[in-house]
Amino acid sequence: MADALISALAVMDPARCEASAPAGRVVLKRGREGPVRGGSPWVFSQAIERVEPADLNPGSAVGLFSADGSPLSYGYYNPSTTIAVRILEWGVAAEPEELIERRLSGALELRRRSVRGDTNCYRLVNGDGDGLSGVVVDRYADVLVMQLLTAGAERMRDRIIAGIERILKPRSLIERSQGAVRREEGLDDRVGLASGEPITELVVIENGLKIGVDVARGQKTGYFLDQRENRALFGAIAAGARVLDAYCYSGGFALAAIKGGASHVTAIDSSERALGRAQRNLELNGYSAAPVELVRDDATKYLANTSARFDLIVLDPPPLARSRKDAGRAERLYLELNALALKALAPNGRLMTFSCSAHVRGEDFIRAVRFAQARAARPMRILAHLGAGPDHPVLLGHAEGEYLTGLLLAALD
Repeated sequence: MADALISALAVMDPARCEASAPAGRVVLKRGREGPVRGGSPWVFSQAIERVEPADLNPGSAVGLFSADGSPLSYGYYNPSTTIAVRILEWGVAAEPEELIERRLSGALELRRRSVRGDTNCYRLVNGDGDGLSGVVVDRYADVLVMQLLTAGAERMRDRIIAGIERILKPRSLIERSQGAVRREEGLDDRVGLASGEPITELVVIENGLKIGVDVARGQKTGYFLDQRENRALFGAIAAGARVLDAYCYSGGFALAAIKGGASHVTAIDSSERALGRAQRNLELNGYSAAPVELVRDDATKYLANTSARFDLIVLDPPPLARSRKDAGRAERLYLELNALALKALAPNGRLMTFSCSAHVRGEDFIRAVRFAQARAARPMRILAHLGAGPDHPVLLGHAEGEYLTGLLLAALD
């Protein structure tokens, strides 16, 4: 069977499929194929018995085999990273253009079924969750922003761009392939216009609200699309509430609260630029006279010093752990921040709190919030476990893909 898989992979014309044609094979240690059979798209270097040939270049396409020679999957290999193989297909590989087109078409159909009609901004391709490991594509109306974060994705770049243009026909395709993962993969940043019109800013619609997005310089690809469903929920429970939006960035949760009928919103961010964008978004939606106070401050310091009490608080800080070694410190920071927020809740108040730190496991974040409850001497009830929306799908066998963990809590007063 192993020879059959290699033969099937080898029929691809290397001249046409340089980015994805199989250059070799990776054989796992005995007993280490379980995660792959269970649907994990990542193979860690310590699970590998041997690589043939041993000098494969980063991003090379490979067949993956169990120790007894049984074919498992097809993906790409990087000898320089802990995640040594990223899987694109379980079983025999498809021809590269067909695979990419099938994945893009499937991703688009999933969003058509799951994204609200009053929204034209969402994640279109979520890497492993859409079967294109290392590839992220976010849609902002007719503008797409693409991130290719791994060596394998980089080698498929031309085919990915061609597939996006053929299937999605964007007005503009902007590339923002940058960050720590790319550096770990041995890649330089690549930022600029991939095709179409040069666009830096535009206005999109999320849950019926107008949002100004800077696709050239904004955080992530321009906006925090993974919180869209949680912002909708926040607005739905904000009627009559005194609201605190800590780490407000461009005001997404604050806007949802005002739309939902909040009596007053305090929105905090340490960035003057972010607060300027929040003000602009208020104006875009006709909320210039709304009861919103924009405060430039560190959220932790604000909570430690305020005497105000809020009926509804959202904590959505940036990642507090940039690497695994930061996880312990991040958990302590989550404990401190959430304890302060619980003390600032009015009687019967509610807290929506998040961790987007991929290096802090969901259960560890929840434990930190439980410790925060004890420190604040404030018994809380869990109303909902929260995460990213359905446009950020995660493979069932890939727990590492669940980077966003959230809780909606209510005080028991």
